[in-house]
Amino acid sequence: MDAVTNLNAADMRYIKLGEGGRWAQQAFRENELPFGYAAVPHDVASQSREEITAYLAKIPQFARSASNHARQIFDFYNMGETCLWITFEADHLWWTRATKEVVWLGDQQGKYGARLRHCTGAWSNRDLQGNELVASKLSTRLTTVAAFRMTLCDVKAKDYLLRRIAGVEEPLVAKANELRAQLLPLITEAITSLHWADFETLVDLVFARSGWNRSSALGGTVKDIDLELENPVTAERAFVQVKSTADQSVLDDYIERFDQAGTCQRMFFVCHSPRGELTARDRNDVLVWKPDSFATAVMRSGLQDWVFEKLG
Repeated sequence: MDAVTNLNAADMRYIKLGEGGRWAQQAFRENELPFGYAAVPHDVASQSREEITAYLAKIPQFARSASNHARQIFDFYNMGETCLWITFEADHLWWTRATKEVVWLGDQQGKYGARLRHCTGAWSNRDLQGNELVASKLSTRLTTVAAFRMTLCDVKAKDYLLRRIAGVEEPLVAKANELRAQLLPLITEAITSLHWADFETLVDLVFARSGWNRSSALGGTVKDIDLELENPVTAERAFVQVKSTADQSVLDDYIERFDQAGTCQRMFFVCHSPRGELTARDRNDVLVWKPDSFATAVMRSGLQDWVFEKLG
């Protein structure tokens, strides 16, 4: 049985934990599922949906949408313990399950829910593989549920939600990643086959597509610098050295020159065919691009066709 099937969740509901999520932190801390509607007593909320609707129809603030409000209350009381409850808070998807029993709290005057269900486990903002469920990285098919104006609603993107909680890749994404993994070694091999001048041009193109502006001529006259770049957003300046071959001693020499110059905040060292391992050690301001890591940058920049055309 796969990880998605193991979740065993036919029912899924999105719940808003207070207006603007004001109950969220307490709910996460206490592992509770709070719910409002203080105007509806516990004995009424425990009845059928039709009876709840009839009760709400007599209350002016709920009368126009009595059936919709009744559905939410009925679902809160009647969803089973396998139901997956989700919410969004601090740019994360949170999920849990809850016991069937509903505990009546009474009117908390907006401080917390009027009733709650205890979670059967902790609220979690990670998938079953331990990865964070960052809301901004999730499909809009799921995240649009957070725009629901009321408190509780069904989740339409059920298959997608189950896969994300299980930590299982979307089938199409998995296929794309497999093809990308096959393509990357070919790009790496192609880069090492480029003429030196084409390799230098390719480096320039990668930086240009990454948002850096060249402030010196390609392979210019400034001693020890093949490219000098500026980031238009941060005004950060970068020193770029492109080498056909190099070993660690060459890299160390250029790092020393970079430090002595003191005119740039970052250094990029791009090597076509390194001799042995190249490392900047603990330098966060120095990035070393060898053929494999540079090939990834080329692919992300959409320049793989340019590389293959140069070899063709």
